Amino acid sequence: MRRVALVTLVVHDYDEAIRFYTEALGFRLVEDAPRPGGSRWVVVEPGGDGTGPGLLLARAGDEDQQARVGDQTGGRVGFFLHTDDFARDHARMTAAGVTFLEEPRHEPYGTVAVFQDLYGNRWDLLQPAGH
Repeated sequence: MRRVALVTLVVHDYDEAIRFYTEALGFRLVEDAPRPGGSRWVVVEPGGDGTGPGLLLARAGDEDQQARVGDQTGGRVGFFLHTDDFARDHARMTAAGVTFLEEPRHEPYGTVAVFQDLYGNRWDLLQPAGH
C-alpha cells in the first residue's frame, strides 16, 4: 500500500505554527524532535487515525524559502481540510480567530468555505456531500 504521508509547509517559526495548527485548527501534534543545526522535525495532523497526510512544519532556512511562506501555491487553495461537521468546525475555527475569506457555500460536492492559515496560505474547509 502506498499513500502520501507528509506534505511540507514552510513556516516562519515552529512554535507559532504549532500553536495555530493545534489551537486554531484543532490538529494534533504528532512529533516535535530536535534536528542538527537548530532545526526541528515537527509534524501535525488533523485527525488521530494516521490515515491521511500530516503536515511537516519546516522553518524557512534562507531568503528564497522565506519568500515562499504563505504563498506556496501561488495564491490558489492548496490545502483541503475535510470535516464531518462543517457547522461545528466553522464555528470553532471562527471563534479561534481563523480568517475565512468567504461565507460558507453549498456546492454539488459539499459545503465549503475558503480560509487562510496564519501565513496566508489558502485552505478549503469542506464537508463532502453525503457526510
